[in-house]
Amino acid sequence: MAGSTGLTTRGRWLLATAVGIALSAILLDERELLRTAVFVAALPLLALAVTAGGRVSMQAHRTVAPTRLLVGVPARVTVELRTRGRVPGAELRLTDAVPAGLGVAPRFVVARLPRRSRTTLRYSVTPRRRGAHVVGPLVAEVTDPFGLTRFSEDLAGCSRLLAVPAAVPLRGLPRGIGPGDGVPVAGLMRSGRSEDDAVVRSYRDGDDRRRVHWRSTARRGELMVRAEERAWCCGVTVLLDRRAAGHRGSGPAASLEWAVRLAASVCLHLLGHGQPVRLVTEDGAVLVAGSDPDAVLDGLAKVADSPARELRPRAVTGTSGTSGTLIALLGATGPGVAQQLLAACSSGVRRFAVVMDVGAWAAPGEDPAPDPGATAAALTAAGWRVSVAGPTTPMPEVWTTLCAAAADSGVVAR
Repeated sequence: MAGSTGLTTRGRWLLATAVGIALSAILLDERELLRTAVFVAALPLLALAVTAGGRVSMQAHRTVAPTRLLVGVPARVTVELRTRGRVPGAELRLTDAVPAGLGVAPRFVVARLPRRSRTTLRYSVTPRRRGAHVVGPLVAEVTDPFGLTRFSEDLAGCSRLLAVPAAVPLRGLPRGIGPGDGVPVAGLMRSGRSEDDAVVRSYRDGDDRRRVHWRSTARRGELMVRAEERAWCCGVTVLLDRRAAGHRGSGPAASLEWAVRLAASVCLHLLGHGQPVRLVTEDGAVLVAGSDPDAVLDGLAKVADSPARELRPRAVTGTSGTSGTLIALLGATGPGVAQQLLAACSSGVRRFAVVMDVGAWAAPGEDPAPDPGATAAALTAAGWRVSVAGPTTPMPEVWTTLCAAAADSGVVAR
């Protein structure tokens, strides 16, 4: 438990004034003025002694409920105070530190607090931004009536809560996305192949011999080992472009926050239709893979912008596998990205893209963004189903546009 005691700005100025008066009294040989200086200096020093002696004999316990919640949903904070002995007679102020993303720090003034008593304080916080937030510490502060000194002590540590992005309900699925999308396991079974055959590779020097897959080795005539990761043989890969250079704006209204919320909406919508989802970033890092909606939201809650300047299509498609569906949520990109993504994706991949008009999110003075129309046209010409979105475009409308684009064309981009 940390504490601090000292003079306030007012107390330091009063003490400095007393020193100045004393020096003047000595130079002028004025004893009455010197007595005044002693009295003025004694006032803050006496207040300091009294305040420092009035330690807070108190315990505090904070409870935050819930500790995981959606952005915009309030959480209830309860602080239980229990006095253990003598309580300062001066005014006691309690402040619970709250980050800017949760609102204004609450302050309580306790004028009189009986000994060995219990008091409950309640307030609420509402996260305006996703991410991990810290509430606390709870600081008790005692001051003298003149405001010359201040004594503070930490009564309670920190509590954490996680604010996850709020998803928007979507309707419908693009044609071609459904159960067994990509290379279905049932198809492997019918063809006489095991799922293990999809997760083997050629032996390389240094590989553990215990990972040798003998069935594949006998069939292929070369030494094969099990891969480190199981191949993503079905489901949908969602690409979230989180490059700082590809987004504009700041705070909750930034284009990256809009993209994160759209990613949450798309992933939860697909999971609700029985589609396993793999969420990857522009550098191929896998945030979440599987069918757990909570894991998707928790992963997106902690997403931060990336210093990368360019997309790495090979890394993205390499983690997503060689078949299935790719839904790319793109920030500011040039038409050349379409050709890079097309070259990186193998045949059989269904391709969808949301091209964000990030220039519409830009604040005054920010760098201009490439024209989203040129990127969308290049992707469309390459066989992608594309939707262009701005800050005022409803997310359900963005998704409906993708579904309609897929319905207009039954051809899978190859």
